[in-house]
Amino acid sequence: MRRIAQGTDIGHRQGIGRGADAPIVRGIARATALLAVLLLAGCGYNTMQAQDEQVKAAWSEVINQYQRRADLIPNLVNTVKGYAAQEQEVLLGVTEARAKVGSIQVTPETANDPQALARFQAAQGQLTGALSRLLVVSERYPDLKSNQNFRDLQAQLEGTENRITVARNRYIQAVESYNVTVRSFPSNLTAMALGYKPKPNFTVENEAAISKPPTVDFGTHPSGSTP
Repeated sequence: MRRIAQGTDIGHRQGIGRGADAPIVRGIARATALLAVLLLAGCGYNTMQAQDEQVKAAWSEVINQYQRRADLIPNLVNTVKGYAAQEQEVLLGVTEARAKVGSIQVTPETANDPQALARFQAAQGQLTGALSRLLVVSERYPDLKSNQNFRDLQAQLEGTENRITVARNRYIQAVESYNVTVRSFPSNLTAMALGYKPKPNFTVENEAAISKPPTVDFGTHPSGSTP
């Protein structure tokens, strides 16, 4: 009986000890969690999260504006065809370029894949070139230029080109800010630990060209001049 009593007393004291240590353990756990949060914040975690969301939002706007342009093209082509049906090569070039753009499946992950982004950019560049040739052809047809539907499309296309330029600029700036954070010390340590990598960006032959939209001029020529 005496041994049983002693064992019970020792177990009781050990239980009290463990209970007394519980607040200390919880305190250490909270302190560790707080330290981890502070370390992550100090190493750019929150900045990377915010900048990554900015890149996603900017990319969505780029896609939105390119889609807006693509939606204008069928009506534009049909209007030109009504006055310049003989320009089959130019009209077909625009139609095929638009079809190629539409064949590229664009997702949020496209912006993280250098090859996919390059294909997307190349297709959009071909469409831009085809549209430019179509606009040059339109200058040969005064009746086309005076058509109200054509002039309305011109205004919408010009506005869309401006929006595309703004959206691309914002995307480029967002990616640049994100990439600087991912590559800079000490935030690059956090990036490596969490798998954040630099993102590919739009490339242009002439960086200054990104700051202004393509010229879209449907104005009439001065009296006596020829297109």
